[in-house]
This record gives sequence, C-alpha cells and structure tokens, in this order.
Amino acid sequence: MTKKRKQYKAEFKFQMALEAAKGLKTINQLASEHDLHPNQLSQWKRQLLAEGAAIFSQNSIQPQREAAKVEAELYEQIGRLKMELEWLKKSTQFS
Repeated sequence: MTKKRKQYKAEFKFQMALEAAKGLKTINQLASEHDLHPNQLSQWKRQLLAEGAAIFSQNSIQPQREAAKVEAELYEQIGRLKMELEWLKKSTQFS
C-alpha cells in the first residue's frame, strides 16, 4: 500500500523556515522534532530567504488566474464585436 504524502499549511512552512533561518537549532534538530525531512526544511528555508512568505501562499496565485480568465473573456467579446461591426459595414454598403 502506498503512503499518502503529507501536505503542510503555508503558516507551518513559514514558521519552520523561520526557525531554521534563525539558527537557534540545527536543521536536523528541527526536522526530527517536527517529523520532517532535513532536505525539505532546507528547501523551505532557501525559499523563505529568496522570496519571503508569499511563496508558500496559494492565495497569491488565485487573483492572477481570475484576471487571466477575465482577460480571455474580454478578448472574446472584442472579437465578436469586431465581427459584428464588419458584418454591419458590409450590409450597409449594399443598401
């Protein structure tokens, strides 16, 4: 039977990375206390130092997706309106 992967919340990742960055305990000590792999903790620390807490939050991605969706809908509407305008121009020329 396969083992299900653990998923950690953004706050937990941030807290662990912050503890690792402080350097009060070694990464191995923190990893064993919280049942983490030291490589995972090192990766979170690297991400924290490089990009800050926003990297762990999925909420920052959601507005970008919504904006892209709205933009696509607007481009579709512009295309339809252009086609209507061309059709109206052609139909009025023959009258």
